[in-house]
Amino acid sequence: MNVKIVNKSKHPNPEYATKFSAGLDLRANLDNALIIKPLERKLVGTGLYIEIPEGFEAQIRPRSGLALKKGISVLNSPGTIDSDYRGEIGVILVNVSNKEILIEDGERICQMVFAKHEQITFVNSKEISETKRGTGGFGHTGIK
Repeated sequence: MNVKIVNKSKHPNPEYATKFSAGLDLRANLDNALIIKPLERKLVGTGLYIEIPEGFEAQIRPRSGLALKKGISVLNSPGTIDSDYRGEIGVILVNVSNKEILIEDGERICQMVFAKHEQITFVNSKEISETKRGTGGFGHTGIK
């Protein structure tokens, strides 16, 4: 699948790290390094603009290494970029560690995964089918 990209950043286009990678690493596009205090959140620009084909979305997800090593995550994870969005890709980072974290220009801050999706139409009904699980909620199917 081809996706048009306008790259206004100082960095190369995102690439897959390996042949079997699902996500592309996105980099912070900053004029100056950024400090994120404990429990603080910041919107970080990437300088990237993309044209996603209809029927697809781009999901923004945390990088596991950044989460483990620095305590940085993507706040609305996964974030969704709809196919009709044409603005700059921005990433909401949150610091869940107990110390200030420095984010530098060009640092890999998240990954982007493309996914096919469908739109549904609701059909009003007076009932829905029953299942073995039924109305069992959070943790209901957990193994003991």
